[in-house]
Amino acid sequence: MVSHGSFGERWIAICEQHGLEVQALRYEWGELPDPEEVGAAVRESGVELVLCQQSDTSTGVVSDVRAIKEAVGDSLLVVDAISSLGAVPLETDAWGIDVVVSGSQKALMTPPGLGLAAVSDAALAATGSTPRFYFDWQRTRDAQRKLDAPFTPPVSLVTALDVALGMLLDEGLEAVFERHVRLGRAARAGAKAMGLELFSPDEDRSAVVTAVLSPDAAEVISGVRNRFGITLAGGQGDLKGKIFRIGHIGWFDVFDIATALAAVELSLTELGADIERGVAVARAFEAFESPVTA
Repeated sequence: MVSHGSFGERWIAICEQHGLEVQALRYEWGELPDPEEVGAAVRESGVELVLCQQSDTSTGVVSDVRAIKEAVGDSLLVVDAISSLGAVPLETDAWGIDVVVSGSQKALMTPPGLGLAAVSDAALAATGSTPRFYFDWQRTRDAQRKLDAPFTPPVSLVTALDVALGMLLDEGLEAVFERHVRLGRAARAGAKAMGLELFSPDEDRSAVVTAVLSPDAAEVISGVRNRFGITLAGGQGDLKGKIFRIGHIGWFDVFDIATALAAVELSLTELGADIERGVAVARAFEAFESPVTA
């Protein structure tokens, strides 16, 4: 298990709860996993199954799962794409990833309630005998071959997801990915313009969530919620009270980011911070408008 945030630790806990032997390769929260280190650890241990997050929203880090798959070779790779699917590129088949799991509620901009899994033939063949009933891939696949579902599906959510996917395809995936890059740039530029330090990496890969260090994080979060009705996420684990997070996945445009930054600016100013009024929003728009090069 490659862990670089709260959700990596959650996956470790899930595996251990099922009685599995887990070898954890832990990175400092906010640090980007090194594919070469991952590959070396896999070769040394001889493990046959590797799990990792593409995007860990607790830190804003987006790892290079394509390079990780190349590094782990024939070992099966399972990728948590809960928040990244639909926000950043993820070529499941082309990159040889064996399992991708995701959810409806993040970049796919559908209400929570749907869990999604893309499973390769190799992963399906390697499925063990762990007890299961509802979460049974083979049972699901058999039903889908008959245009059926093994159990009653949440039809309203499936219909909503169909609409959301249509919106993404109409916009064009490359345009969607570029929009997320530009939104991430805007959020980071606005935070830095206020003199704040980024916790998530300052790079275009960080297109899902922007995490910002602030000693007043709890006050900022409650202030923008109570005064402006804007929800910012706080830190998890040891980061609680130390960071706030601005999400920019799914149905977002630059005005949402600008609004959040303006609210943060007002909140920090009221807490005594010396911030030039309006600078965060201005820098955010400048960063958003800069062209994205391949």
